[in-house]
Amino acid sequence: MKKFLMGVAVSALMVGSASAANIGVSMAKFDDNFLTVLRNGMQDYAKTLDGVTLQVEDAQNDVAKQQSQIQNFIASKVDAIIVNAVDTDATAAMSKIAADAGIPLVYVNREPANVDSLPEKQAFVASNEVESGTLETKEVCRLLKGKGKIVVMMGELSNQAARQRTKDVHDVIATDECKGLEIVEEQTANWSRTEGSDLMTNWLSAGLEFDAVVSNNDEMAIGAIQALKAAGRSMDSVVVGGVDATQDALAAMAAGDLDVTVFQNAAGQGKGAVDAALKLSKGEKVETKVYVPFELVTPENLSKYQKSN
Repeated sequence: MKKFLMGVAVSALMVGSASAANIGVSMAKFDDNFLTVLRNGMQDYAKTLDGVTLQVEDAQNDVAKQQSQIQNFIASKVDAIIVNAVDTDATAAMSKIAADAGIPLVYVNREPANVDSLPEKQAFVASNEVESGTLETKEVCRLLKGKGKIVVMMGELSNQAARQRTKDVHDVIATDECKGLEIVEEQTANWSRTEGSDLMTNWLSAGLEFDAVVSNNDEMAIGAIQALKAAGRSMDSVVVGGVDATQDALAAMAAGDLDVTVFQNAAGQGKGAVDAALKLSKGEKVETKVYVPFELVTPENLSKYQKSN
């Protein structure tokens, strides 16, 4: 596999020899391609560390279930907790539960609403979402030469990443270089390939005209591509962008269907979260925000991100 390109901040978190530790991990949901890579990254990394055990639970996109998992981790006296939040607006309560119990907590990937007021022994490891939608939309703008109609597919609106990536789109088209772009539709497809396909089918059935699809993630972009192809539209006539650079997305790019995505180092975030949790459990200092850089992926540099067989 290609080397993961990681930020200096995460490299600085690396721990040489970890003492025995039991870490509880609550993932928003298992049934998600990107989050699966994130989860596997944590588990694979933990296997390389002596005495480190991860107890990984699926919150099944249920806030109440996630809070219950955190309480169960506390009851079982884990050394630290890692949370991939179901609802980023519901994190203050989770932070308080962990802080009251004196157990370190690390949020991973999804930015908690209380990120700027996290209690002691808590941190956030992810990528800066301001970069994600900005890189994607600037490249779409370049491909359209600064003019055209675009549709925006948003992720779950309870998720900070969806809101920020959508804001990024608006911010880019407000610049002089891209002010010729016009958003003609903007709706949520909840990060889902199936919902992305359904939404695109609805737009096409309504006779909507557009030159590009700017999606908050790759799964919705792939759904849009499937619907466009099913409707007989030439992929040469539309620019499609996503975020995450999942393997399915890279395959779609190799096939000439996806024009741009943005690499979000899921395994790198997972590794950084485990390192942060271990350091906090040993009473060591960790930056409150640890960012792993996003990277633009286009057909020109695609091979750098594809898995070697």
